[in-house]
Amino acid sequence: MTARMRPDERARWLKSFGRRGPADVRLFCFHHAGGTASAYRDWPRLMPAAVEPVAVQLPGRADRFREPALDQMPVLVDHLVEVLLPLLDEPYAFYGLSMGARVAWALTHSLRDEGLPPPAALFLASVAVPGHREGKADWTEGEVLEYLRQMGGTPPEIFSEPALLAGLLPTLRADLKLVDSFHLRPATPLRTPIHVFAGIDDVEGSPKRMNDWQAETLGRFDLDVVTGGHFFDRAGEHQVIRAVTEDLLRKLAAVSLGLSIVEPTGARERAGGSLR
Repeated sequence: MTARMRPDERARWLKSFGRRGPADVRLFCFHHAGGTASAYRDWPRLMPAAVEPVAVQLPGRADRFREPALDQMPVLVDHLVEVLLPLLDEPYAFYGLSMGARVAWALTHSLRDEGLPPPAALFLASVAVPGHREGKADWTEGEVLEYLRQMGGTPPEIFSEPALLAGLLPTLRADLKLVDSFHLRPATPLRTPIHVFAGIDDVEGSPKRMNDWQAETLGRFDLDVVTGGHFFDRAGEHQVIRAVTEDLLRKLAAVSLGLSIVEPTGARERAGGSLR
């Protein structure tokens, strides 16, 4: 595959929120269903210069609201491979929240299948492993509204503003269809280390469900339980940022010493069994 995308086109997808300058590792961050890249606006100032957070802005929202939202995971993944291809020559990792976690996981499989450099780590939050099939191929408007209320994270005033809801619902329905219509069953797990985060009060991505991600990697697996629900509270988000930063810096140190960042399968049970 060759990179045909122009720099100005790539800029629509990737948001750095003011961070400029060299870094040791890029962290591509994928937002939740109905969300935007601005979910990661504060991350650059909360992370050290060695880590460069780059938020991915999907079509159909914010400054891309005139573009149709994508509702098929394979199509989205193909676009993302093209977007990221020129940036994979330096160490990088993925972080995804809810829908973003599924996108990051599917993208990592696609990169592996293409023989492209894999991420140093996958950081996944607030979503069950894809084996949990509880979704549907399409959602009614009423079901989408109920989903928004159950998940939290949507300002209450949105529900009393018909114009705001009218602008949000088509994109959110597309996002939900993207997740629920995609059922990848990999023949072999990834070797990429997976570190997952579960809100202690979350139902969809509960600690028990998040622990099931350990079957998706032959590398190291870690599970952190943090404060908050499906969307972490401020303390929980800061806990996640600290854990991601520490994990990435450890991996960079290991690489500089010539050590592998993929641990043997036997270490997985120890790492995956802790709810720290």
